[in-house]
Amino acid sequence: MLWLKSLHIIFFVTWFAGLFYLPRLFVYHAMTTDEISNERFKTMECKLYYGIMTPSAILAIVFGVWLLAGYSWETYASAGWLHAKLVLVALLIVYHIYCGKLLLDFKRDGNRRGHVFFRWLNEVPAAMLIAIVILTVVKPF
Repeated sequence: MLWLKSLHIIFFVTWFAGLFYLPRLFVYHAMTTDEISNERFKTMECKLYYGIMTPSAILAIVFGVWLLAGYSWETYASAGWLHAKLVLVALLIVYHIYCGKLLLDFKRDGNRRGHVFFRWLNEVPAAMLIAIVILTVVKPF
């Protein structure tokens, strides 16, 4: 079980690294004015999203579900902290997919948002990380 937990944490951390970095790339991409930089950002964003973030997300979720399956569900069925954590994970998945949609907008040269929007978007995963870690470690309810 400790190996599963370790793998879950490794891929969770890797996923979050991408969730922090991709919106930051979007900030710089939205500020780009030349074609060379535009193409460079498109390449970087695609490699990050499809090569690192998505596989990490899938593996973090797989190992998380495997961990849940390994424990007695009755133990956690009434644990409010776990339900809250799972809701936040579901929201993270939605955020991840939304980032993929934004990536496609940039890829098609169809982005209509400014760098300030992406600066605010970049704060979402930080708030989610704080809440998820507190829920998991402290188990406040």
